[in-house]
Amino acid sequence: MEPSQPPQDSPPPRQGWPAPEPSNPMGAAPAAGPPAPGPYAAPGPYTVPGPYTAPGPYTPYGPGAALGPGPGPYGAPPTTNGLAIASLVSGIVCCVPPLGLVFGLIALPQIKKRNQTGKGLAISGIVLSSLSCLLMVVGLVTGGFGEAWKGFKEGMDEAASSKSPFSLRTGECFEVDGELESYTTDVGIVDCAKPHDGEVVGGFTITGFDTWPGDDRLDKLAEERCFEISSGYAMDGWAIPERVWDYFYIPSRQSWRAGDRAVTCTLAVDGGEPLKGSLRADATTLDPDQLYYLENLNPVEEAVFAEPDEDADADFAANKAWATRVHRAIVDASKGLKNHRWSGTAVRPVADLGKELDAAAKQWDELARSADADAYWESYDLAFEALPEDIGADVREALGLAGSTANSRSA
Repeated sequence: MEPSQPPQDSPPPRQGWPAPEPSNPMGAAPAAGPPAPGPYAAPGPYTVPGPYTAPGPYTPYGPGAALGPGPGPYGAPPTTNGLAIASLVSGIVCCVPPLGLVFGLIALPQIKKRNQTGKGLAISGIVLSSLSCLLMVVGLVTGGFGEAWKGFKEGMDEAASSKSPFSLRTGECFEVDGELESYTTDVGIVDCAKPHDGEVVGGFTITGFDTWPGDDRLDKLAEERCFEISSGYAMDGWAIPERVWDYFYIPSRQSWRAGDRAVTCTLAVDGGEPLKGSLRADATTLDPDQLYYLENLNPVEEAVFAEPDEDADADFAANKAWATRVHRAIVDASKGLKNHRWSGTAVRPVADLGKELDAAAKQWDELARSADADAYWESYDLAFEALPEDIGADVREALGLAGSTANSRSA
């Protein structure tokens, strides 16, 4: 399409805005003549670009100047050498100083060649790595490095042995930092052959409560259940020191809200010297004769120590029921001992114990049949005399069990 011509009656161009001379493709010199007058005359030989003319790719130092990327928001900034950063980090981390030294030495020529930053980082990494290498050499020569490594290993072992009391497993022995009865968030696992505060005998999960039941209800539940669990774990009550009792860890109100329902049952020392050695005495540690004996005699001890808090004058019916329970446990124990084939030196002591149990059963039957509180008290002492605390000591010695009543699991 051809360009349209301006109307003939168009006004002449304004002064000071001369139209540009037509281009001379052949390179001919422009026509001579004075420049157009006016304050806006174009200076010099450069063509003033119009509003639609692209300014071109020239830089502040002229077209084609190879001086690197230009400043401003569109210029790419120089990058930092990655090996320089790695050198500094490796120099700070003392366990890998040679690596930091190598990274730094490689980074310096790269920074110069690639026009990167990070020279200071590389030099710092080289210096720190060199000092660390020197300290390592001195430590190896003097033995200080070995001591440091030993301390580091001991610290790691201690951290690894630290656990929440709720994460302890049955059979693990532990130390408590602080008082045993106070709430604790962590305990240290130790070898049971070494001195320790307690031993885990088992645990259970609380059920039947939709809301927080309170400390008192949890204490009562844990006391009953943990006694049963510890009695099955440490069946030989005579082997338990007097200062050892049942302890347990129950959920707190805060942990209950987070879903905690675990109770950890333990046997722990209450003051005095720490424990040494495991208290475990069950099917995993006892031979068949030892296990059978304890399974038959322990119910007698449990029944005796279940005596009501109120005496016969205050609650006669409860005391009669208790005497009946003890009598039944004695009879069952005597029958059980006679129905087992004993080996070795235990045959004669077991026969003698059977006779003692039969005599004790008669006295406890008389106590259970008392007509009133007065008759009950007349039979009470005779019943206990027939069932002495050390009954069965000869059998225990023959079976290799503890030979004295250090403490009773039924107490």
